[in-house]
Amino acid sequence: MKKMKFTLLALGSLLLLFIIVTMFNTLTLETRQPAPAHYTGTIKEDHAIDTLSKAIQFQTISYQDRSKMNLAEFDRFISFLEQSFPAVHDQLELEKVNGHSLVYKWKGRFAAKLPVGLTSHYDVVPVLEGTEKNWEQPPFSGTVADGKIWGRGSLDDKIGVIGILEAVEHLLSEGFKPERDFYFMFGHDEEIGGDDGASMIVSTLNDRGVKFAFVLDEGGAIVENMVPGVTQPVGVIGVSEKGSATAELSIEGSGGHSSQPKDRTNIGRVASAIAKLEETQFPADLQGPGEDLFEFVAPEMSFGMKYVFANKFVFEPVIEKILLQQPASAALIRTTIAPTIFQAGEQYNALPEKASAIINLRLMPGDSLEDVRAFIEKTVEDEEILVKVDGSEASGVSSVDSWHFKAIQQSARNVYDEAVIAPYLMFAGSDAKHYDRIAENTYRFLPVQLTSDDLNRMHGTNEHVSIENFLNAIQFYMEVIKESNRNE
Repeated sequence: MKKMKFTLLALGSLLLLFIIVTMFNTLTLETRQPAPAHYTGTIKEDHAIDTLSKAIQFQTISYQDRSKMNLAEFDRFISFLEQSFPAVHDQLELEKVNGHSLVYKWKGRFAAKLPVGLTSHYDVVPVLEGTEKNWEQPPFSGTVADGKIWGRGSLDDKIGVIGILEAVEHLLSEGFKPERDFYFMFGHDEEIGGDDGASMIVSTLNDRGVKFAFVLDEGGAIVENMVPGVTQPVGVIGVSEKGSATAELSIEGSGGHSSQPKDRTNIGRVASAIAKLEETQFPADLQGPGEDLFEFVAPEMSFGMKYVFANKFVFEPVIEKILLQQPASAALIRTTIAPTIFQAGEQYNALPEKASAIINLRLMPGDSLEDVRAFIEKTVEDEEILVKVDGSEASGVSSVDSWHFKAIQQSARNVYDEAVIAPYLMFAGSDAKHYDRIAENTYRFLPVQLTSDDLNRMHGTNEHVSIENFLNAIQFYMEVIKESNRNE
């Protein structure tokens, strides 16, 4: 009896200690959001709106088949920028790289300070043939109506090009003098990989020994209802982007008549391999940028969610299980597998001699292309299936503790004071990955507040941006320049 009482007492003491420790962790969780400092200047709103509207009207479309690109339209767009931003083109140095990508250099007072780079792209994706009639306003009209600016590129990413140049033009009019050099770099082929644009800019600057404190590109945005337990909109700054790989699974062997099939056909074996991969999946792990995201948003969560994330050392398996229930959050913590193409057979009564499948994978930082190939081969367990993997590794992971990240976070808070600003892992690609070669850190953030519907419009029908969002973007870019100017 005494032994049982002692056991119960010990268990009760452990439970009490557990409650004390976990409650302490929850109640002492401090915010990681800086206090906002509101912008007090004024912007020439009419000029800015008119300039973005006109910029959208240039059909600077990138095609996978580069021979289809109308580079004369790109030349006209560049001339338009020269006319629209006279102070920028009078006081900054402009260099055209590879004919159509642009590098503006704003010289600062102290050459010893590492420069900061802001980058965007002015090429856009095509409008899918046959969908033009579904647009409320013509896709290259630049129509301004109902408080919105309509057209392809309004969000991705002429808003960045025009927003940055409007910010610089305004700062020049105020007599602003930078302490460090600033570079504003605009690629012309981001939508098809950036090999002729951003990559060439990087090679050009690298040959001159230019190194950046940080580079900021497009990427994450401020999104409503993004994180469970957080009522405020959450702005996410990409500190890394996933790698993108294509895996081909193929098998060759004798075919034959369908009336006498083998127990395991070529189609069946490849199908079985895909089924095993989808059932197994890559292991999930809440670490790196995904973990950073929740460390930044946890202090702003409702009490129950805050309790869970403040005590991740206990609840991590539960958190990971919850995150795996939705594709968007699952992609935050594991390399993803998406079969996209299956090829086999030509005749209904003939067994194909070859079957193949294409799988698109998005790689977590830390998972290499070789890791992916090895995982597929181990999971498939079929030595006759040939596995080929090609693609790009995940980018490096940038710091969330440096003044570089804090300058971007502070700038976002200055404009969007109710938003929670946090790091995250970007699933799509951007030009930022090219700048990893010459920058201490690279970040990805589009300074606009969006809904899930807005996100779907970026490469889709009815792309548009609200005038308020666009003006806020200009203010943000001014804030980034000023915040970066204050730091070492």
